Amino acid sequence: MVNALILAGEDHHSQLGTKVKGMVDINGKPMIEYIVHVIKSCKAIDRVAVVGPRDILFPLLGELVDDVIDGRGSIIENVMQGVEYLGQDKNILICASDIPMLTVESIEDFLERCIHANADFCYPIIEKSVNEAVFPEIERTYTRVKEGIFTGGNLFYVNPKTVYKCCDQAQELIAYRKNVFKMASLLGWKILLLLLTRKLTIITAEKRFSQIFGIKAKAIISNYPELANDIDKVSHLAYARQYLKN
Repeated sequence: MVNALILAGEDHHSQLGTKVKGMVDINGKPMIEYIVHVIKSCKAIDRVAVVGPRDILFPLLGELVDDVIDGRGSIIENVMQGVEYLGQDKNILICASDIPMLTVESIEDFLERCIHANADFCYPIIEKSVNEAVFPEIERTYTRVKEGIFTGGNLFYVNPKTVYKCCDQAQELIAYRKNVFKMASLLGWKILLLLLTRKLTIITAEKRFSQIFGIKAKAIISNYPELANDIDKVSHLAYARQYLKN
């Protein structure tokens, strides 16, 4: 069993018109509610907590999750609060609140692969053709490595015992998460060169990431693009509303 933490902090740069992005309406209910129901339906997940403005989220989610933690800091600060609440006895699935097309199957497949990987940190990546076959009209940021062209997911699996020693470096990686070259420069110029010459392998990236953080990190190749497609733009929102309606 694992615990789950849903990050629903304030988004001051959102184009969607709500203080908390997860509260944006999709076909009559807040986006985050879709995610809560999916996560609660996963057999492998035990406790579920949400981190974000409690005054906004608790009236909606208080009876659906174990607790709503009042988190108003950075992503890492909110993660730390959630980990402190959930404890260190079980690994934690940490999930964004803006991936409403998530499915039970996509999460359970990811968790099964993470457990078999026996790693401290697992992150899903989805090959471009797999993503575009299901969501052809949603623009994504892709990275080319030797094995193919991939986009990253919006959740990850973590050993909570490793979180505290990784928080500073993680803050930088999160800040650079949508700038491939800044992230590569943080990981090292050798990685950047390999990336530019299209010679970077997934295993090399995993090893470097593991060295920097002092943990075992693993990229999980998933066939479920539902893990990757977050709602950042009005066009994304319109697509999600139609997709979920159908």
